[in-house]
Amino acid sequence: MFQAYDAVDPPEVLAQRAGIPEDKVIKLNGNENPFGPSPRLTEGLANWPGYHIYPDPLQRRARAALGEYVGLDPKHILAGAGADEIIDLLIRATLEPGDRIVNCVPTFGMYSFSAQVQGGKTISVPRSEDFEVDIDGCLLAIKDGAKVVFICSPNNPSGNTTPAGDIQRLLEQDVLVVVDETYAEFSGETLAPLVPEHWNLVVLRSLSKWGGLAGLRVGYGLMSSGLIDFLMAIKPPYNLSAAGEAGLLISLEDKELLLRRCADIVLERGRMAAALGEFPALKVRPSRGNFLLCHAPSGKGHEVYTGLAERGIFLRYFNQPGLEDSFRISVGLPEHTDALISALRELL
Repeated sequence: MFQAYDAVDPPEVLAQRAGIPEDKVIKLNGNENPFGPSPRLTEGLANWPGYHIYPDPLQRRARAALGEYVGLDPKHILAGAGADEIIDLLIRATLEPGDRIVNCVPTFGMYSFSAQVQGGKTISVPRSEDFEVDIDGCLLAIKDGAKVVFICSPNNPSGNTTPAGDIQRLLEQDVLVVVDETYAEFSGETLAPLVPEHWNLVVLRSLSKWGGLAGLRVGYGLMSSGLIDFLMAIKPPYNLSAAGEAGLLISLEDKELLLRRCADIVLERGRMAAALGEFPALKVRPSRGNFLLCHAPSGKGHEVYTGLAERGIFLRYFNQPGLEDSFRISVGLPEHTDALISALRELL
């Protein structure tokens, strides 16, 4: 049976569900940036010329700006409608029906979803109890004919990174290795400089989290120039909208402010982790992303999740192998953390 991706609902729906005004919703389920985008964005979008003209199909300005940001030649860069579109393009470029990918579970759901849409199959390689990638398991799956390996680092929802040495072992194989670094600005780690050295390395990045552009859908991929040329040929010609391009360029011009906000989120992540750690019933995982993964006592996770939702605080709930009775909490503003901790004191 086809498995649809389980996306999060918008604030207005959550407000109706909780019976509260929309501005009272504390939305900690989407890993969105609580500060929002650059303060220059509203005026910049309002004054952006040429919305009636199709955007540049070759993304010249966007790729040049991204190249300056990540330190790579623009020939290694492709932008899209979120990193999700780059995942979809990579799958369509590499998989025929029946071909397989390697997915290191539990992890972000779009890799297996996109493979499924293409008629591909997923070899799931379970992570360890500490959510470390089983590289030997991945190598066995590659020998079994898998064409693409996806590694999310920092991993969503666990928040841990995968050592560069482990990725290097995969890069020695005749397989495409896709490292999803959507949360790199919070971890301070990236494999981007290795892209020109490896034909089979793809690094995914996004402006949804650190740049606050989740609603504009702007992501990009770093990869070999040959693969870039092929994806350029098969992508929708105007896949990066004029508004998306504007948001990207304005954000990169204001990157100093946005990166300072990332540092503030990291500090708040530490404060939230310490506060959650005061609850004996919760197991809090260390994280390098803008979120924390918590495990509740057996049978208690959904009760806590529901109790918080009734109070207008929305988390991401999981109850699957490796994530039993668990919830992922996005890092919000300090007042959001305070409200969460206060509500948990009533529930635990």
